[in-house]
Amino acid sequence: MNDRFFSLQLFARVARSGSFSVAGREMGISQPTASRIVAALEKQVGVALFVRTTRAVTLTEAGSEYLSRIEPILVALEEADHAARGTGELRGILRVATSSGFAIRGVLPRLARFADQHSALRIEFVLNDDRQDLVGESVDVALRVGVLEDSTAIARKIGTVHRVVVAAPAYLARAGTPAAPLDLAGHTIIVGPAGRGMEGWTFWRDGKEDSVRVEGRFILNGTDAAVAAAVAGLGILSTADFSVMNELRTGQLARLLPDWEMGSADMNVVLPAGRAAKPSARAFSDFMATEFRDLEAARNEGKRIAR
Repeated sequence: MNDRFFSLQLFARVARSGSFSVAGREMGISQPTASRIVAALEKQVGVALFVRTTRAVTLTEAGSEYLSRIEPILVALEEADHAARGTGELRGILRVATSSGFAIRGVLPRLARFADQHSALRIEFVLNDDRQDLVGESVDVALRVGVLEDSTAIARKIGTVHRVVVAAPAYLARAGTPAAPLDLAGHTIIVGPAGRGMEGWTFWRDGKEDSVRVEGRFILNGTDAAVAAAVAGLGILSTADFSVMNELRTGQLARLLPDWEMGSADMNVVLPAGRAAKPSARAFSDFMATEFRDLEAARNEGKRIAR
């Protein structure tokens, strides 16, 4: 087990996760074993690669330099293994970061074909509605909607997400259907993660802009919970279109103001800066780009149903 290649893989995982226990779990060994293997590597290299404290494990200056030099080698070896197999099958671990709502409603329903093609690949999701630290959490590829804060990351646009306003038929029967944006002012509003921090909703149609100030009565920090609240008839929700596509198709929710646009955001796959991309990360990015080409068609179908 303690061969040089395994040691280098383990070192890279400890460096990216900042934890011997996390890296050991990913590699299928215990924390003490992981620590011993890295210590043996440090002895072999002849320099300390990590500073170890009770609170954190961080790279030394020599460790950072060593990591920058070995990661391209590790990726090249993985690519060589992949090419030698000649089957296109991917192996190892792929860590994917995204929000829980996007994973549940945008990624997982589309993942089966990719998983079947690469049955030896283990896919780990890092789910958080806040932005993840891609390097610190050893993420291989991230799926993100909206403005990218890390300008050094390698981003690729794979689609566009549009905001929509929806409500349950039961709510509309009880409270009435708004015919124009300003009509929303008198309605009960549900605010989910996609609407946090927004003081009002702005709409556009034929070059005309209408803004309405709304105040959420139900505030939820999870997309699924916000959609569930809307389906339950608690009020009107503004969210990303992919979050409610199924509910629009089944009639659980109806799109409001379909002739008005409410803005959009880019959907991106993001590769962490400062390291070579794994073959599995590139393949996953290509797969997601292909799968999400139907988002625009589905959005247009949803608008047609709403009308």
